[in-house]
Amino acid sequence: MQVHLDRVRCQGHGRCYVLAPAVFESDDDGYGIVVSTLAVNSEILPDLHDAARKGAANCPEDAITLTEG
Repeated sequence: MQVHLDRVRCQGHGRCYVLAPAVFESDDDGYGIVVSTLAVNSEILPDLHDAARKGAANCPEDAITLTEG
């Protein structure tokens, strides 16, 4: 699974990094970003798939896209 967070659509609600802190974190301005150290060859580890889905499902701006591989 690949996780993409659209920085243009993100409005900084912070739900992704509150609900799935293993996958998402806040940048210095409070906008969500994908934790950069968790991916191997752009794929996140299988143990984090449920957390990624939870963060994406709760984004009010639909700024998170998951690509199942």
